[in-house]
Amino acid sequence: MTSEVTARPTFPMRRCPFSPPPEYAELRSREPIAKVSMLDGTEAWLLTRYDDVKAVLGDNRFSTSPKQPGYPFISPSRASQLIHEDPPAFIRLDPPEQTRQRRMFTREFTAASVQKVRPFIQQTVDALLDEMVRQGPPYDFAEGFALALPSTVIAEILGVPIEDHEYFQERAQAKLDLAAAPEVPLKAGREMREYLDRLITTKMEHLERYDDLISRFLTTQLIPGHVTREQALITIELLLMGGHETTANMLALGTLSLLLHQKQKEALVADPGLVGNAVEEMLRFHSIVHYNGPRVALEDVEVGGQLIRKGEGVLAIGSAANRDPEQFPDPDAFDIRREARHHLAFSYGFHQCLGQHLARAEMEIVFPALFRRIPSLRLAVPEEELSFNFDAFVYGLRSLPLTWDVDDSGTGEQ
Repeated sequence: MTSEVTARPTFPMRRCPFSPPPEYAELRSREPIAKVSMLDGTEAWLLTRYDDVKAVLGDNRFSTSPKQPGYPFISPSRASQLIHEDPPAFIRLDPPEQTRQRRMFTREFTAASVQKVRPFIQQTVDALLDEMVRQGPPYDFAEGFALALPSTVIAEILGVPIEDHEYFQERAQAKLDLAAAPEVPLKAGREMREYLDRLITTKMEHLERYDDLISRFLTTQLIPGHVTREQALITIELLLMGGHETTANMLALGTLSLLLHQKQKEALVADPGLVGNAVEEMLRFHSIVHYNGPRVALEDVEVGGQLIRKGEGVLAIGSAANRDPEQFPDPDAFDIRREARHHLAFSYGFHQCLGQHLARAEMEIVFPALFRRIPSLRLAVPEEELSFNFDAFVYGLRSLPLTWDVDDSGTGEQ
């Protein structure tokens, strides 16, 4: 006899290399707002339609605070990190306090501010390409270029010594490992803040010597007492992590996507004006912050015809919304000519990514320069041998081995 009770899916589900978990599409077709079981035994609502996800992300009746009862934790590792984060980073606060703290940095990451950084980004890209050519193939693009670029750029903006990038990179990866033991992200976060505490002390002693984001933050916010030292530390840690981990993975996955779609790569090389569209499609298609969007209802709210009660957890997952065929026809196809700028890869509403203009600028500069400089760039291993970071909060490649014809990797036209 078949039971009429269907077991609820367990969240998180495992994604495919180039697609969200297939369960998202299945649920979207039959139960787009569905109860799922979390790893800790609690339940939450999983949203898979674009309109529903966007509605929740833009509604302040849903809280992003892990301190709220009913907040859905992705894994024990993630729970350990968020529960013990004291004070919490501003992205885990609700308005109006979230708005107040976010405004401290809005001016630093406007499109106009990022425009001023573009020459430094271009200079760094050219230098990294020079070094890539000098080293010769085979070359791990994920480590040698994709990680190096955003690490260098955010270190320059913040005023963090670039020679320390390996230190904070290792700890950032430990904090974002969903499969790690709960004590691992705690230790990594503690070590990161100890490092930044020493950096703040150094800058405070000679603020007149520095002109960087951290120094301006210390001058305008910490010294006047608008934030505590602990708040300053957690905020700088957030900016440092967010400024390199996500973009690094997008650069590697974007490069791989073009290598696997040669006609689209050739179209981009022939018409660099396509790069804006290409970047938006990469962001939509890969949706690397693939578990972003946990919320908890602060009151009874109806979403998409479903009543969500106060205290119930909600998973407004952008990677599911970005494959909704109602918004993106043929959503599983990679198409750099698609108009995809309304994707939710940077979230939506109060918590939309502060650094999105910087991420776009880095990607827009890299792809035309990369394939112009090294036209014969290709995978150095079969596609099926590539290894992906399935257990990370930020999805990406563990490595991207590339090769090319050495005789076509000269200086190129810049």
